[in-house]
Amino acid sequence: MTAVDSSRSTTTPLRGIRKVAARRMVEAWAVPVFHLAVQVDMTVALTTKDRAPGATVTDALLGACASALRAHPALNAHCDGAAVTTFDDVNLGIAVATDAGLVVPVLQGAGELDLNGLADARRDVVGRARAGKLKTADITGGTFTISNLGMLGIDYFDAILNIPQVAILAVGATTQRQVWNGGEPAWRPIAELTLTCDHRAVDGATGAAFLAQVRELLESS
Repeated sequence: MTAVDSSRSTTTPLRGIRKVAARRMVEAWAVPVFHLAVQVDMTVALTTKDRAPGATVTDALLGACASALRAHPALNAHCDGAAVTTFDDVNLGIAVATDAGLVVPVLQGAGELDLNGLADARRDVVGRARAGKLKTADITGGTFTISNLGMLGIDYFDAILNIPQVAILAVGATTQRQVWNGGEPAWRPIAELTLTCDHRAVDGATGAAFLAQVRELLESS
């Protein structure tokens, strides 16, 4: 085996956001998790901007998750290994790639916002995240996280828990797939959604019920 020439390499110490993220990923990897996935017909969700100018499919996802979390509060929770704390307020984290690394700004009180309000809040925090202008209050207090890599062409992935949150939703790309429509083949825009759950706090049936409601909301509103 040929030795690697260390003189032709660059070593970059982990600092700031990247260092914190690395530590939390190691902690998250120790948590027992399970994954649930569904395919969602995004025909209705793709009309979001027609119903709310300025809103995107991401905002439709945020709205569907906020509504489903109110109905399934077991996923709107934190777990520290000794106890599970559920929350009345739905504060949605949204994973954002920046030059400084991955950050998860939080849309505070997302459960009380309509589609236009979610779009405004999402544009604000994402813009400030990419500009490096987030404050501590912008990245704390999250109760559930959404990670959307669909715009990067990723069809499917499992997201790592944003501990101490007990669940995170991974969203893949929307692609045209052939489905059976009343016994007849048809092409539909389909996206795959994968839910990662902390098995200490959430069981499979609860996670499945939440994910089914997210799908129903995306396909019908």
